[in-house]
Amino acid sequence: MFNVQIQRIPGNEDISLPQKMSEWASGFDLYAATPETIILNPGERKLIATGFAISMPKELEAQIRPRSGLAYKHGITCLNSPGTIDADYRGEVKVLLINQGQEPYVINRNERIAQLVFQLVPAIQLIHVEQLSDTIRGAGGFGHTGQS
Repeated sequence: MFNVQIQRIPGNEDISLPQKMSEWASGFDLYAATPETIILNPGERKLIATGFAISMPKELEAQIRPRSGLAYKHGITCLNSPGTIDADYRGEVKVLLINQGQEPYVINRNERIAQLVFQLVPAIQLIHVEQLSDTIRGAGGFGHTGQS
């Protein structure tokens, strides 16, 4: 188990801290810390504050992901998804939302807007080589197998 510290940003005492909505949920729901109601029009994107900051061990990253219900019912999703929060970031966590639906969407203060999932970050060392090992696929890229 990893310990992640969370700090509420002053002025957001009424905003729910991230929480899991079921025992086995992998994501912590995030809540909008907007000073007033926000209208997100179709095609529009806005950066939404959450009212908290975190400190996590260097072995972790936090990912901001869309909430499936908002995406399905209203076309509300996260740009740059998943958004990465690095272990050395100490600023307020914010969510970049976009409305890909047909109708304006209203975001109220303390409304669930996204989820936060923690992932392990392996220690990686890049090694420069003159040539890579061969594989059957080789350099075949997007759509090279002819399947969609």
